[in-house]
Amino acid sequence: MDDGGDQGSPEPLSARAIRLAQESFLAGSGPGGQNANKVATEVELRVNIYALRLPPPVFTRLRALAGSKLAGNGDLIVTSKAHRTQEANRQDARAKLAALLEDAQTEPKRRAKTRLNRVGKTARLKTKKTRGTIKANRGKPRPSDW
Repeated sequence: MDDGGDQGSPEPLSARAIRLAQESFLAGSGPGGQNANKVATEVELRVNIYALRLPPPVFTRLRALAGSKLAGNGDLIVTSKAHRTQEANRQDARAKLAALLEDAQTEPKRRAKTRLNRVGKTARLKTKKTRGTIKANRGKPRPSDW
């Protein structure tokens, strides 16, 4: 008997996040003149990042990227008030959420170690020695220097 779940490809993370998101509309500041005072056009999306069931490395990157947008209870709060209409702000907030999740999924490039040859190493150590002697000669003159 089928339980109703589809057996196809897994749902993309951004689509799952938008499905789980709670939208609320606020009468916020921003463009719209006097209209902004009357109509609730600012959109606030709340997604619990624990409900997304992210792999640990993606979860860690998302927490770092979210910063102050992440509440103590695990809610990721994305707002948009850039546009005059509710629908435009809703699309903008969803795009911001999708971009944030996309950035969290991309693994950062590994830094390649710099390789120093023997000549470069000896030159660096010689310069350090010279600077050390210059600094050692600073200060009060010793009685032996008279």
